Amino acid sequence: MFSEKEILEIAIRMEKNGENEYRRAAGEVSDETLIASLEWMAEEERDHGRFFSGLLDELEVRAKSHFGEELDAAFLKDLIGGGTLSLKTVDFAEVESVTELLSIYIGFEEDSILFYEMITPMIDNLDTRFQVERIVAEERGHIKRLKELAYA
Repeated sequence: MFSEKEILEIAIRMEKNGENEYRRAAGEVSDETLIASLEWMAEEERDHGRFFSGLLDELEVRAKSHFGEELDAAFLKDLIGGGTLSLKTVDFAEVESVTELLSIYIGFEEDSILFYEMITPMIDNLDTRFQVERIVAEERGHIKRLKELAYA
């Protein structure tokens, strides 16, 4: 089983991966609207990472909870190790258009939502659960914004 600490570390890594990728892409495109949107997305991911880092800090000062004890470790390891929740499986040299790039980012946001929806029922602290649900709503907003850019 994964511990609460491991789950939070995964969430932080996912958000950091997203932030880094959006910043990299913003530096490589020339369309000002797309640059602004990618920079906004990077800031959103940074804020999410900070939220999870704060939870990790809180964890270190409180007793171990039951968070994540229900998770099957092999399942999560396969999910993360297989690249489902990271951008490492994408060969960006093969991406041929901005629309294709944005589609990849939509997939990343969808993977984030899947992960957070999977762990939310296991969060005992209602305030923390509410905050994670808020992040899921923000990730849905990211998808909407990326789709608007992709199909504009």
